[in-house]
Amino acid sequence: MPGGGFTRLPSGSVVVALTLPSPDRLTEVRVLVRAANRARALTRLRNLGLRAVYLRGNTHPPTPDEITAVLHHPDGLLWRAAPQDRAELWHPIGALLR
Repeated sequence: MPGGGFTRLPSGSVVVALTLPSPDRLTEVRVLVRAANRARALTRLRNLGLRAVYLRGNTHPPTPDEITAVLHHPDGLLWRAAPQDRAELWHPIGALLR
């Protein structure tokens, strides 16, 4: 399920969801980012070392559950394995980059 998308919130900010290869390149992860706009969301990921991150189109926007998860996280950066397992919780982005 490669791809990603975004949703503009009533406050004007956006939630960007991307499906990316995991650091071990064996699986994929779904990454959620909350930011003021799409460009800033991608910049947040690039600043963490994910240099080749682009959002082309809006093929897989965040689901309502994903939006709720990222809005309730203080950093606004989360991930979990894709395809999504309902039993797996969302993790802070630092856990992915270790």
